[in-house]
Amino acid sequence: MKKKYLFLLFTFVLVLFVAAACGDDGDQEETENTNNESAEPETGDENAEKNNGSESENANENEDITENKEEEADEETNEQSELYFKDNVAKLRDLKIEITDTKVIPVGETGNEYGDQPVLAIWYKTTNLSEKDINPTTAWLAVFEAVQDNDPNAVNTLDVGSLPDSQFRDSQLQTIKQDGTVENAVAYKLDDLETPVTLIATQGIMGEKLGEQVIEIK
Repeated sequence: MKKKYLFLLFTFVLVLFVAAACGDDGDQEETENTNNESAEPETGDENAEKNNGSESENANENEDITENKEEEADEETNEQSELYFKDNVAKLRDLKIEITDTKVIPVGETGNEYGDQPVLAIWYKTTNLSEKDINPTTAWLAVFEAVQDNDPNAVNTLDVGSLPDSQFRDSQLQTIKQDGTVENAVAYKLDDLETPVTLIATQGIMGEKLGEQVIEIK
């Protein structure tokens, strides 16, 4: 009888152990299923929202870049419009030159006493718009060249002659203060007394052309 009770007790314990083991397996499977569900890939709508957000950010960045380029282009255009040579005035970033008078001086006359060719004398004012060291002579030579178009095969650039006005002998190389203005004169040796002289202004030596002006010498 005692053996029968022991057998029943052993069987009962074994059933409880098996039930507990099955319960643990179920919990583990449920946990794994839950983890798998949480790790499921995002839906199409979620991907679309993320893509739309990225595209929107890229579009905004492109718009900013375009706006910056347009602003830079506008600034450059405005700056270029402020640089010119017209109506006897050449305007550059650092200086302004205004032509006040022109005259042809024959050989032997005052202003061309020692030359062997007639000259075109030009009187002008130079204003220093910067903090740089600028004098009226180098300012003119850096901006202007004179051409007398009387050669069918080549550009006839005129040579610079002697100072045509002695009153500027001491001031022609003076340093101009910022916003200051100094007068001066320059002369070009003429090859003939018929062909007009074209005065060409550029943004400094080898710089972009600002404009040109024709001076009649007859």
